[in-house]
Amino acid sequence: MTLLLRFFILIPGPLLVSCMSAPGFQGDSSPHFDGKQFSNTLPMHKTVRDLLRLGWGTLTQAADWPDWIEIEQQVIPEERVWNGVSVTYINHSTFLIQVDGINILTDPVYSQRVSPFSWAGPKRVHAPGIALEDLPPIDVILISHNHYDHLDEETLQSLLGRQSEPPLLLAGLGNSDLLATLGESNQRDLDWDDSAKLGDLEFIFTECRHRSGRGLSDQMTTLWGSFVIKTSQGNLYFAGDTGYSPHLAQTGERYGPFALALLPIGAYEPRWFMKDVHLNPDEAAMAHGQLRSEFSIGIHFGTFQLTYEAIDQPVIDLSSALEAHKIPATDFTVLAPGETRRLPGRAD
Repeated sequence: MTLLLRFFILIPGPLLVSCMSAPGFQGDSSPHFDGKQFSNTLPMHKTVRDLLRLGWGTLTQAADWPDWIEIEQQVIPEERVWNGVSVTYINHSTFLIQVDGINILTDPVYSQRVSPFSWAGPKRVHAPGIALEDLPPIDVILISHNHYDHLDEETLQSLLGRQSEPPLLLAGLGNSDLLATLGESNQRDLDWDDSAKLGDLEFIFTECRHRSGRGLSDQMTTLWGSFVIKTSQGNLYFAGDTGYSPHLAQTGERYGPFALALLPIGAYEPRWFMKDVHLNPDEAAMAHGQLRSEFSIGIHFGTFQLTYEAIDQPVIDLSSALEAHKIPATDFTVLAPGETRRLPGRAD
């Protein structure tokens, strides 16, 4: 890999392009919206100079990743799950959650690159664990925020075109205009603490510590967040992308305990930059405890090289963190692409 290509792969998306931007939210101001931009409860201060420093550091500090890893794509064991919870890891932050007869897909990404470009930007190093055509009918799609590795337009268009009944698509404030251009007709934008229902499930968009933007001109103009899913089998938590802050303990107090938490463990180096927006494995272990999660799965690692650490470092560091925090490895694990884990039903 050339140094120039590595720079393009790891430098944050906003520096790659200034013309690629998404529409922003227009509405009344709130404690986390000043009329133009959203903000975190704990402010973060990063400049263009910081972004350039981060990008330049990739030339000397970033670990080498493999160009490609062969995996064996799997199939979903059941089209619908009524008792217990079935969770399948597809790649990055994309999971299929099956509970109470509802199929939920989180931050679906099937594209080769998570970038505004087809020729540069983070490129996947393995196939999705489940082929898109092998997915069961999807009832709900959750979008945590609009970064390219979480909101993938090509994938959403493919998903929307494969079934006659459009899934309910939930995202933060300001995302509806972009999603409407993809043909989405069953979409809701949510503020923090807003909720939506489908069947017996309730989806609550909750605070996290991150940011948004698909270009220079739309930074922080759409809202980011995590999701709490209330089910008959216990509450579930999808963190999306987040840095460490008091919101984790507050979510645990308000909505915990959780039967399942999907927590990011990757894209955390260098800490001087990434600490604001991404958990490292030690912080993920602390979040597991503060959320009062009965079982957690690591996400956001091993598919796209976004930051400096080696491809296997998040799993190595998670093992050390669990030991340090005296968390059994059976309570917080990672899955192979395509692997399904079944949580027993409350009646079992």
